[in-house]
Amino acid sequence: MSNRHLARTIAMQTLFNWDFMGKKDENLNKLIKMNFSNFAPNFDDQGFVKKLIKGVRDNLDTIDKYIIKYATEWPLDQITTIDRNILRVGVYELIMDDDIPPKVAIDEAIEVAKSFGGESSGKFVNGVLGAIYRDVDSENKN
Repeated sequence: MSNRHLARTIAMQTLFNWDFMGKKDENLNKLIKMNFSNFAPNFDDQGFVKKLIKGVRDNLDTIDKYIIKYATEWPLDQITTIDRNILRVGVYELIMDDDIPPKVAIDEAIEVAKSFGGESSGKFVNGVLGAIYRDVDSENKN
């Protein structure tokens, strides 16, 4: 597993816990430490994980608006906590992180969804992020 893929996995797990526990910021640093300790004690790219988590937390309202707009069949609170947080990381990287190529953001989110989500999570994440990418890409061309 590449460092960036592992970083995205740790970020998603941390955001999952944070979301599940009521999105209390005072828990976030503790959750980050716990997940590094449990899943990657010798991980050397903690900065990337923290950047993803902070980026999602700081832009949560905007990110969730994208999810609500493009996952039209699913109210945000009815999307599984795993899928919701995979989408949050994916939307953050796709829309707000200029260092990540859009196709990498989408592909990585799909792979995390296939590993941690349900049977149709990969297709769901692909559909939502693909639609966002197509709209944003066409807006940029205009």
